Amino acid sequence: MDNSVKNIAILGSTGSIGRQTLQVIRNLPRRFHVVGLTAGKNLELLSEQIAEFQPKFIYYQSDNTSKVKSQKSKFLSMEDIARHPEVDTVVIATSGKAGLDATLAAVRAGKNVAIANKEPLVMAGEIITGEAKRCNARILPIDSEHSAIWQCLNGEPQPPKRIILTASGGPFRGYSEAQLDKVTASQALKHPSWKMGKKVTIDSATLMNKGLEIMETRWLFDVPIDKISVVIHPQSIIHSMVEFVDGSFKAQLSYPDMRFPIQYALTQPERVPNAELPKLDWSKIQGLTFEMPDFKNFPCLELAISAARTGGTCPTVLCAADEMAVELFMKEEIKFTDIARLVRQALQDHKPILHPTLEDIIKTDEQVRKSTWKLAGKKK
Repeated sequence: MDNSVKNIAILGSTGSIGRQTLQVIRNLPRRFHVVGLTAGKNLELLSEQIAEFQPKFIYYQSDNTSKVKSQKSKFLSMEDIARHPEVDTVVIATSGKAGLDATLAAVRAGKNVAIANKEPLVMAGEIITGEAKRCNARILPIDSEHSAIWQCLNGEPQPPKRIILTASGGPFRGYSEAQLDKVTASQALKHPSWKMGKKVTIDSATLMNKGLEIMETRWLFDVPIDKISVVIHPQSIIHSMVEFVDGSFKAQLSYPDMRFPIQYALTQPERVPNAELPKLDWSKIQGLTFEMPDFKNFPCLELAISAARTGGTCPTVLCAADEMAVELFMKEEIKFTDIARLVRQALQDHKPILHPTLEDIIKTDEQVRKSTWKLAGKKK
């Protein structure tokens, strides 16, 4: 095989980011070889992906192996796939805390780690970035906002004065508190700009997603929380901006499609033509507008910023409580506005550990999941 071909492992290949990563690879077949695929319980789709890409290694959570038809692929844990010597780049496309152990395994093996899963960096950013430096691993952001920042900072010798994360505002921008109280899961899953997984789509609707991105930005680019701000940009064409000390700005623009940042993470420093990627038609764009976020009706953003400033185990509490609350909301067992209520209560009940070990983080996560379940009135 050509030495220029990159060997890719995709963790979470049946999810939204995983499927879009495979679309990019499908359109650039001479550049990439898929050596590992992992999934949860969507075994039918995983079987289709295995048949097409013939990975050497696979992993799935389900015990029902009858639907996984592969005689050539070897079953390994996610962590073993992530650290395997035949893998060059690991795409972390899982959801929630599921990618934490595999992210650490990949980083400690010195891999290129293309990360779309926010929670590992939010929960354990200090540990992951520290291990990346120690092991000469590269963390390559896939989130559109962080990819934009990465591209804007490329070649700049001085640190930024300020980083501005853009947000679409979600489907409920401009809603009153009374309207938000009646929002359903099906409404919240209809994002106006992006096609994403369910968890991140709900987080975008509450603006929690933007709070998590602030914490990611802090670790990815070593920027203090107070130098990171958020602006609502409904058109989702400017993916983020960087301000420099001389008062000038850089912004990265493209059609709102996750395949752009995925492809850049995989091909950088090259920019590669891909006929399948949509192009902006400037004759149809009526304008680019901006407004400040509504903290009163979307308190999850403010809760995330507060947790980020406190640091320690507070981001872990935020992630764990939010993940449980979102799960309950999607099952229609709590209201949309209850998500922020449960997260706020979990943070208020927690005594932070300022420089936690990985064991502290895992223990905190488990405790908060149980307590959030009880706060919601569940007996499980």
